[in-house]
Amino acid sequence: MIIETKISQNRIPYKKAMFILEKRVKQVESGTKKELLWILEHPTTYTGGIRLDKNDILDKKIRVIKTNRGGKITFHNPGQIIIYLVINLNKRKRDIRLLVKTIEKSIIEILKIYKIKAYSDRKNIGIWVEDQKISAIGIRVKKWIAYHGCSININNNLSGYKKIIPCGLSNKKVTSLKNLGVKKFYNLKENIKKVFLKNLSKI
Repeated sequence: MIIETKISQNRIPYKKAMFILEKRVKQVESGTKKELLWILEHPTTYTGGIRLDKNDILDKKIRVIKTNRGGKITFHNPGQIIIYLVINLNKRKRDIRLLVKTIEKSIIEILKIYKIKAYSDRKNIGIWVEDQKISAIGIRVKKWIAYHGCSININNNLSGYKKIIPCGLSNKKVTSLKNLGVKKFYNLKENIKKVFLKNLSKI
């Protein structure tokens, strides 16, 4: 199956991105548009998934956008890469766990390109380097069409995470490629595109 790929150069506001994603879900369901792999960045934004716990909001002044993806509260800002998917599992394997594992595998492969050894954790969803989280994952499935996706911290300012308990994990730290000593992010978005398309083709 052919997946359309988009790489946005400008930062896309979260609500605008959600409008585009929801519209694409309907178009994929009706067969009028292809599946989608979309690589972008958001302006500084806090979002809460369907398991949002208000106790995870430490700074009550921040504005949290409620969204229908899985998971709790997380943080987006420039320098963090967002990878959104719209994947029709009706025409693939109807296996949500397999899709999540494919996303995890892809992120781990991408980080390996930059000499970072990462792993997934069944208890604490996301991708980890030692005991620090570098990537968050949250998806939603509607009529076997999966959408939303994941984020990877590249060279973003991590101080915004101090205002929340990211993903409800109070005893875990957050990191980025920059914090791990990576200085050059050569061909980053193209590498993301290449790895995700390769792995999604197998499900």
